[in-house]
Amino acid sequence: MCSRYFLDADGNVIAYTFSVPLDERVRRRFNIAPTQDAPVVRLSKEGNREMAMLRWGLVPGWAKEIGVGTKMINARGESVAEKPAFREAMARRRCLVPASGFFEWKATPGRKQPYAITVPGRPLFAFAGLWERWRSPDGESVETFTIVTADANDAVARIHDRMPVILPKEAEDEWLKAGAGEAGALLKPYEGPLALRAVSRVVSNVNNDVPECLDDASMEPGAQGELL
Repeated sequence: MCSRYFLDADGNVIAYTFSVPLDERVRRRFNIAPTQDAPVVRLSKEGNREMAMLRWGLVPGWAKEIGVGTKMINARGESVAEKPAFREAMARRRCLVPASGFFEWKATPGRKQPYAITVPGRPLFAFAGLWERWRSPDGESVETFTIVTADANDAVARIHDRMPVILPKEAEDEWLKAGAGEAGALLKPYEGPLALRAVSRVVSNVNNDVPECLDDASMEPGAQGELL
């Protein structure tokens, strides 16, 4: 599962990294949470990359109300091509979700310790995402997205049994452009190294979107995050 992530880069850096025009709405984010707007990269009608600000929590076109999106912040990669909520988006509306890292919480005696999980050597990368366009009963159009997940790799499995699908750089175009079958083959645990670092519990409050979310935690000796 992925219920929080961060995007610690300026908008111009994000635009350059993902080969899209600069969007002035894109800014550094330290604690992106469901129902909030965040940038995604998708293909335009002309087949070019574009950046858009979408609401996190996919709402299928057939849904009666927007609140169902809170249950669809993630889509399981193993079943995404068959599930009614996701199969059309998997076939036609895939996107990249730019990120610098994501958070997971490890249960410790009496409390949960948040960890920031990043990719060494890749200050910016992309999760595999899907997007949809939903129209409310009064005609308002809302675009939403979800992050596709897979089984955790060995590093993340110490904390959680699921993780977002992190796309290799060379696979980003394939995810956007390939047929659903070829794209589906990319939905697997990340095979490269990850860094896990214990961070401040400031991030546990969804209302805190501040740099302090990434501050190092005060941990017992030997319990600090490490490169895996």
